[in-house]
Amino acid sequence: MSDVPEAGSEAFPDVGPGSDVELAEAPDAGSKPRNTDSKTVLVGMLSSAQNAILPAAAITFGTAGTGLLVAIPIAALIVAVGTFFSYINWKRLTYTIGEADIRVESGVLSRSARSVPYERIQDVSLEQKLIPRLFGLVAVKFETGAGGGEDLSLTYLAEETGEELRRLVRERRDSQDVAAVQSTGAAAGAAASIDSSDKAEPLFTMGPKRLFTFGLFEFSLAVFAVLAGLAQYADSFFGFEFWEVDVWRGLMTDYAPDIGAFDRTAQILGVILSLIGLFLVGSFTGMVRVFAREWGFLLERTARGFRRRRGLFTKTDVVMPIHRVQGIKIGTRLIRYRFGWHSLSFVSLAQDMGASSHVVAPFAKLDEIAPIAEAAGFTLPDEETDWRRASEKFLFDSAVRDALFFLVPAMLGGLAASIYAPEWTYFVVGALTVLAGVSAMLNVLAWRYQRHALDASQIVSARGVLSPRSQIATRLKLHSVEILQGPIARLRGYATVHLGQAGGTFAVPGVPLERAREVRCKVLKTIVATDFSQLETA
Repeated sequence: MSDVPEAGSEAFPDVGPGSDVELAEAPDAGSKPRNTDSKTVLVGMLSSAQNAILPAAAITFGTAGTGLLVAIPIAALIVAVGTFFSYINWKRLTYTIGEADIRVESGVLSRSARSVPYERIQDVSLEQKLIPRLFGLVAVKFETGAGGGEDLSLTYLAEETGEELRRLVRERRDSQDVAAVQSTGAAAGAAASIDSSDKAEPLFTMGPKRLFTFGLFEFSLAVFAVLAGLAQYADSFFGFEFWEVDVWRGLMTDYAPDIGAFDRTAQILGVILSLIGLFLVGSFTGMVRVFAREWGFLLERTARGFRRRRGLFTKTDVVMPIHRVQGIKIGTRLIRYRFGWHSLSFVSLAQDMGASSHVVAPFAKLDEIAPIAEAAGFTLPDEETDWRRASEKFLFDSAVRDALFFLVPAMLGGLAASIYAPEWTYFVVGALTVLAGVSAMLNVLAWRYQRHALDASQIVSARGVLSPRSQIATRLKLHSVEILQGPIARLRGYATVHLGQAGGTFAVPGVPLERAREVRCKVLKTIVATDFSQLETA
C-alpha cells in the first residue's frame, strides 16, 4: 500500500494558510492512483468468518451434531470465497488526489470512475467500525451533499493516513474557496475561512452518568424482535416444531404451574413481577444501544466548525462547517420532556446515519442547548418572542376533519344498529362518538401550542403539547418561500408556508393569508439582499 505523503512534503506541498505555494502552482501530487490499506483484505476475511458462523451453526444443530464435518468445510469455503473477493475488490479500488478533484475507480468486470471537485465536498468524516478498528483502520467518507449512496467512501485507510487525507482535502477545498473570493475582489475575511488553528472549545459532552440517565429513557424491546428472528431457526436447533401451538400447550401442561391454583394475590404479584421483568429487559436493551452509540460523545467548536466524536464499537468523527448549517431542530419525547430533557440537531446538506440532520446534543437541558445554538448563529425563543398562532379557521377545519374521521363510522354503525340491532354496535357507536369529541379537544389544545415567529434574522416554528418540538432557520440561508393553499384553505383564507431549506424541510401550516404574504415578503427581501458569493466564507 502507498500511504498519502504528509502535507508539506515534496509530493504534497502545503497549500493551506500561510503557505508560500498557491493551489494553482502546486504540482499534481496525487496523479498516481493509490490503493487503500492492504489490511482491508484482513477485514474482509474476518467479516466473511463472521458471516459463516450462522450457516455452520444451523448445519451442525440441524443434524444433531453429526453435520460438524460438513459445517467446517462449508464455513471454510465461505471464508475463502469472501477473502478472495475482498482481495479483488481491494486491488481494483484506487483513489487519486488531483489538483482540483478526488477520483475513485472501482469494479472488477465493469469499471466505474467518479470524480468530485473539492469545491463540491461538504466535508470529510471518519468512521471506525469494530473490526477495522482492531487493525487501526478508518473509513474516509467524502460528503457531497447528495446523501446516501451518492457520497464517496474509501474503506479502509490507516488512521494517520485518513487524518492526513481529510486535512489535505479540506485545505485544497478551502484554498479554492479563497481563490474564488479573491477573483471577485472580496479578499477580506478569506483568512478566517481557512483558519488552520487546531484550538477546539468543548461545547457539550456526555459522561457515563449522563449516558446511564439517557439509557433509562431509551426503553426498547428490540431484543424480542431479535429473539423472534432467531426463532425461525428453532426447528433445527431444538428438534421440534417451535411454532406448533399443541407442542407449547403440552409443555405448559407438563411443566408449568397451574396459575388458576394460586390465589388472587399471587396472580397479581406474578403480573407485577412480569411487568417489572419486561421493564428491566427493555431498559437494559436501551442502555446497551445508548452506550454503544454515544460513548465518548464530545462536541467541540473548532476553527472549521463543529466537530463531533462518539461511538463505542463504531467510532465516528464528523466536522460540520458553520456556514453549512442550514437550521436547527429541538425535540423531545413524552416522558423525558417531563424531566426537562431535549435533543438538538443541525440541519445540513450532509447526512448523519441516514438522517437529514446531525445530532449534536442527543440528551441535554435547554440551558446546555442554548450556547450550542448561539455558536451556530441561532437564538432560542424567549419571553419577548413575538409568537403568532395559526388561523382559528384552520383550527375549526382541522377539528371538524378529525372528528368526521370517527363520526362517519359512528353514523354508519348507528344505521346498522337500527336495522340489525346487534348489541355490540351500540358500544362501538358510543366509543367512536367519544373519540370524535376527544380529537376535537386535542385539536384545540394543539392549536394553542402551534405557533411561529419571525424576527430580523430567523424564523421559528413550534408545535406539540405532550412532546413539543421546534425548528429554527436563518432567513438568509433560505432558498425560497412558497405559499400553498388547498381548496378549503383558499375558501377559508389561510395557507401553508413552505420554506426552501437545503438538507431539510420547513413548513408552517395554517398561517392566515395576510401573515403568510408578510412572511414571504420579508424573507424574500433578505434573500435578495444577500450576496451568496460571500456566504460560504461567513
